Amino acid sequence: MYLDIDRKPADSTAVVEDTGNQYTYGELVEFCGEFHGWIPDRNLILILCRNTMAAVAYYVASIENRIVPLLISSRMDAELRDALIGVYGPRYICLPGEMEDAFSGCGYKKIAHKYGYVVLETQYPVCEMAAELSMLLTTSGSTGSPKLVRHSYVNLEESARNVAGFFGFHGDDRSLIDLQLHYTMGLNVACSSLYAGAALMMTTHTAMEKEYWEFFDRSHITNITGVPYNYEMLKRLKFFTRDYPDLRILAEGGGKLTDKMFAEVAEYAARTGKKFFATFGTSETTARIAYLPPHMAVQKTGSIGRAIPKGELFLVDEGRNVIRTQEAEGELAYRGANVTLGYALCREDLKKGDERGGVYYTGDLARRDQDGYYYILGRNSRFLKLYGYRVGLDECERLIRSEFGIECACAGTDAGMKIYIIEERHSDAVRKYLARKLGIQISSFEVRVVPQIPKNEVGKILYGDLNIK
Repeated sequence: MYLDIDRKPADSTAVVEDTGNQYTYGELVEFCGEFHGWIPDRNLILILCRNTMAAVAYYVASIENRIVPLLISSRMDAELRDALIGVYGPRYICLPGEMEDAFSGCGYKKIAHKYGYVVLETQYPVCEMAAELSMLLTTSGSTGSPKLVRHSYVNLEESARNVAGFFGFHGDDRSLIDLQLHYTMGLNVACSSLYAGAALMMTTHTAMEKEYWEFFDRSHITNITGVPYNYEMLKRLKFFTRDYPDLRILAEGGGKLTDKMFAEVAEYAARTGKKFFATFGTSETTARIAYLPPHMAVQKTGSIGRAIPKGELFLVDEGRNVIRTQEAEGELAYRGANVTLGYALCREDLKKGDERGGVYYTGDLARRDQDGYYYILGRNSRFLKLYGYRVGLDECERLIRSEFGIECACAGTDAGMKIYIIEERHSDAVRKYLARKLGIQISSFEVRVVPQIPKNEVGKILYGDLNIK
């Protein structure tokens, strides 16, 4: 079965919710069979995720039964969610029971319910999909962009097995799942932990809430994974001044830590006898392509390390020719079985096969040192990672133009987005609108009013002429 869940002791714990509910691997296996009775034939299912047993169970059951899940947040803006449904036309929608009323006028039929979720059958026709297509994730999960990453079954199995292996996960681990499951890093932590037979300790709370820490303390957490924002928050909460005897692994991904923050985490791990794994990856590579071995964390501050087992990292120049000199800079590229099939922009694209051939060009500028370790220098493509979530700048411009009918340009860094507009009266409204649409704190957005948006003769924005510092 998927993730070898049927090979785990049936009575061993698979999921613990912060509400106290616990579920076993046996229950997860049994649910996969029950799910097959509801949806026996290959179809597309939209799953609205939150960090509970339900999202895990419906996801695992979908993969096991070769039903293709499209994972999004249950908190996605309703207008954006409905637009995504309109583009892809899922035959089924799986969502928290209290959200069922949001679809009451759509003519959908409820066919099942369990773990607090319901399954609705829509009126969309059966979707024709490539045989190897296993899962769909959004490239820019908060904006509701129709651009999806197409994963294969090989991608999912290889990634879970590989990550569980180099992290050293085992059946006694209790993995904290506070990153969202529709986010590639959160899903990867859950899948690699299940592959190892560990227990998923799932919380819907954030580190700023007392319920989070009450759950953390009573759960004997053995490993955590965070994006840069998580680690900055832990620092503010004085996490690194205390020891947690059960905690043995700290992992980081989803963006670049500052060198100062990286060094502090590495030194904390060394001081307390824990392992700190700095990792790097993308949804297009099923979450991870590189990791820094813990024993090198202090010596190689800021490095993403080397390729994961069975993978290959390399640098290319602007013509995508491989750079073979040992010390070099160039675009980071990767080759491995976890490279996904390609993108989808519409329902018809789900019939496509593998368009990448196991090679992915990240769009990130990187440096390789004399020892073969890689360092990310910056991002060539038009994305930011705000609080660990990848946000498409072009999509944000589209949203602003659609809502306000004004000219705009979005730029910035992972520390925050800068939004350039030419009408001051919209300043506050634009910030509030993006914060609400993306579900990201308003402090991540700064609006700057400029006399005009610089463009070239064919109307393309000249981002280099904007003051983005």
